[in-house]
Amino acid sequence: MEIKSHTVDLQLLEEAKKGEQKAFTALMEKYRKSVYHLILKIVKSPEDAEDLMIETFAKAFDKIDQYSSDFAFSTWLYRIASNTCIDFLRRKSIDKVSLDNEADILQDNLRFTADSNPEADMIRAQRIRRLQEEVQAMDVIFSRVLTLRYLKEYSYEEISEELHIPVPTIKVQLHRARKLLLQRLSENREKW
Repeated sequence: MEIKSHTVDLQLLEEAKKGEQKAFTALMEKYRKSVYHLILKIVKSPEDAEDLMIETFAKAFDKIDQYSSDFAFSTWLYRIASNTCIDFLRRKSIDKVSLDNEADILQDNLRFTADSNPEADMIRAQRIRRLQEEVQAMDVIFSRVLTLRYLKEYSYEEISEELHIPVPTIKVQLHRARKLLLQRLSENREKW
């Protein structure tokens, strides 16, 4: 049974390395529960465990070319999950702002407030235009999920229906897109 599972994983990994979205989704669905439970044992928070699980899969898919078939995929994935938890606990202990909080700040910057003044509206409009330029310059999938989530304010389910991609995959793509966007914004901070 274990050999068959390893063979199936290897086939899925080869497809995933070629960018096949269905292979990513199949691997995520196969290991989702076990990765979640491993993380939950470490961080003791269901909400954090869900976020860290998504981050784990995002990291694994970003580094899929580094996977060596000498080891079981699950072993490699669990190591990424453990390291992700360690990083999270370190960040949490020094009270850094999480990506989700930064994403909330990002979303808040996209909204006009009713009590804003014309000068503030003009500055905010310029920021929105620059932000949209950065989003448009990203890969198509990242640009689409960011636009649907933050500009059109779609739910994960609505994005899933629109793009015909499962919700867990949407969450991973959105996590990766936010991370890349925040990186791009920090590199171009002088424009802001």
